[in-house]
Amino acid sequence: MFLVFVLSLYFFSPLASHADEKKELSYGQTIYVPAYSHIYIGDRERPFLLTVTLSIRNIDPKKQITITTVDYYETQGERLKKNLDKPIILNPLESIRYIIPEKDKTGGSGANFIVEWKSDHLVNPPIVESIMIGTQSQQGISFTSRGRVIIVSKE
Repeated sequence: MFLVFVLSLYFFSPLASHADEKKELSYGQTIYVPAYSHIYIGDRERPFLLTVTLSIRNIDPKKQITITTVDYYETQGERLKKNLDKPIILNPLESIRYIIPEKDKTGGSGANFIVEWKSDHLVNPPIVESIMIGTQSQQGISFTSRGRVIIVSKE
């Protein structure tokens, strides 16, 4: 009986994601991606340094997309790093990653990326997320943060 209850919560929850969901196609977007180069632990707010991996995945099975911007910003909103000198093409189902090393604490707890992409065709928007991971002594922390669209290109 408990299993039926749990399954009904999943299938009827508005948060559940289903394969038959209608997805919005796009010509391009600007995406804000939270990226925590460190978080704070304990009562003394001791920094716990993290390695950040930004992952950009072209999930369109037939069309390529062009990544035009991958910029890294620190907590106060100042750009720290421009990762692209020229646009790069991601072929269908191709992925790319950018890494901020654990020892680089310049981004702070409010670090973020701005990713811009475009396409000549309507495509499935890419999945853009950050993965944070770190270890200290016997403690390990890992979590992800999904990007959020802040601007949608009309064409």
